[in-house]
Amino acid sequence: MDIIRIIFSILIPPLGVFLQVGFGTDFWINVLLTLLGYFPGLIHAIYIIAKK
Repeated sequence: MDIIRIIFSILIPPLGVFLQVGFGTDFWINVLLTLLGYFPGLIHAIYIIAKK
């Protein structure tokens, strides 16, 4: 299942984080990072998926 989350994170980083943690603090942080730039959101998403 982590492979699917990582694929979704590459396409839309907040979606991968949402599938991992739901509408929590990490999701909103990732939305903010993605709005600031794609790569910060992507790095954060992969970190969250790998961490759990």
